[in-house]
Amino acid sequence: MVPSLVHRGKFSLLYDLAFTSDKIDSTIPFDIEEKLLPFQRDGVRFILQHGGRVLLADEMGLGKTLQAIAVTSCIRESWPVLILCPSSLRLHWASMIHQWLRVEASDILVVLSQSSSSNKNGFNIVSTMTKKDIKLDGMFNIISYDSVTKLQHTLMSSDYKVVVADESHFLKNAQAKRTMASIPILQKAQYAILLSGTPALSRPIELFKQLEALYPDVYSRVKDFGERYCKGGVFGTYQGASNLEELHTLMKTTVMIRRLKKDVLTELPMKRRQQVFLDLGEKELKNTKAIYQELEIIKNNIKSSQSKEEVDSLKFKEKHLLNKMYTESAEAKIPAVIDYLGTVIEAGCKFLIFAHHQPMVEAIHQFLIKKKVGSIRIDGSTNASARQSLVADFQEKESIKAGLLSIKAGGVGLTLTAASTVIFAELSWTPGDLIQAEDRAHRIGQVSSVNVYYLLANYTIDDIIWDAVQNKLENLGQVLDGEESSMEVARNSAITISSKQRTLDSFMKRCNSPNGSEAKSKCPRF
Repeated sequence: MVPSLVHRGKFSLLYDLAFTSDKIDSTIPFDIEEKLLPFQRDGVRFILQHGGRVLLADEMGLGKTLQAIAVTSCIRESWPVLILCPSSLRLHWASMIHQWLRVEASDILVVLSQSSSSNKNGFNIVSTMTKKDIKLDGMFNIISYDSVTKLQHTLMSSDYKVVVADESHFLKNAQAKRTMASIPILQKAQYAILLSGTPALSRPIELFKQLEALYPDVYSRVKDFGERYCKGGVFGTYQGASNLEELHTLMKTTVMIRRLKKDVLTELPMKRRQQVFLDLGEKELKNTKAIYQELEIIKNNIKSSQSKEEVDSLKFKEKHLLNKMYTESAEAKIPAVIDYLGTVIEAGCKFLIFAHHQPMVEAIHQFLIKKKVGSIRIDGSTNASARQSLVADFQEKESIKAGLLSIKAGGVGLTLTAASTVIFAELSWTPGDLIQAEDRAHRIGQVSSVNVYYLLANYTIDDIIWDAVQNKLENLGQVLDGEESSMEVARNSAITISSKQRTLDSFMKRCNSPNGSEAKSKCPRF
């Protein structure tokens, strides 16, 4: 049965076929095009051939950010670009744009809620606390969803032809202020690219505002959408699910492209690393920056000293300060790490997160409890007899979403392949510790590519440890393998989520009856 929505005849204008495959491939800068995997090139073609108004719903970890950046490279005549994203991803977007498009750092404007002390790359940072009349005059303008409400008038009065909404499921709630403020901005743009590996977290009604943002003339009546696709719920008219196969087909025909890791696994490297740069405020970095200054003084004194005894004494002080910096960095990063985890948790993924210091481990543990996320915790206080039981819970129970592990205690002897996402809240001075920890998920039994995310912050110990780890690995590679080695960081990945996430595709498998009868019997009650 063809949906009544299609009968309105409005889909004839959906596609802008001016972008042929040949034109797309010749428009993408070579240094981007050569890094795109085949399915990513297909994604860029799909977006442009569909008029640049698309929901890119690839499973997280398949490079949605890079595909969106590649699209913007094909439509430079329509710049400037507006990026809407969760607060934890603002600097990540800035770094990716700077890295891939070679846009001057000063042309990338990032709106923060407070003054930033983590801007070593020289991005144009403005704060909503220090400036009330913000001019969004960057070539790329990056703001969080929470800031859209404050800046809606400015955004609506600006002529942004290209708008990217990352993690667009943040707009699933029609009553939320950020949704009401963001939708008109997306509707006004010529090109609106929505990115989400989980566009519907639990029920089809969560899709409506995203679809309305792309095609308000087609998806204009929530009543029609709800009656057709959202029946069967016990809490309200639009809390259920019905005619899901039809909705899936409709979306894929019109606005959505979605690929799963299991379907493109042969095109992916087995393990991919991503640096995620956190934004820390002046308050969090007060102690670490003070230590930095002391370290610089000691380093200069070591270089100028003529006495071995003095050098030894200075190196002892340097080691003491580095240990102090290690501890202070953990404390400083806690709020930003928690903020980042909030995004991961909302997506519903199964993941491992590694930390070193107890304050960080405890803060993450309490956050998981607060968010009612099923989890296991393995650190130095976990006795050996309990470990295997915890591992079994993580591997076998769908309700257990997070594995919280200390780098030392949880980095060896454990098989945790139920997760394909590994996050490091902190670093270790020993590269082998990090690789061992990564391989809790990247080992025999893993069926998906493993995506590893290192949460780093400037003006913390991360600046020092990351370089040290690289140097150590290069040296080890020369000795053991006869060639340099490194912790290669992939430049085409995004936040990942496990393949067991509950999205529209899982609805398709479990609730495939057009009349919704099977949906009621097979699907969980929403």
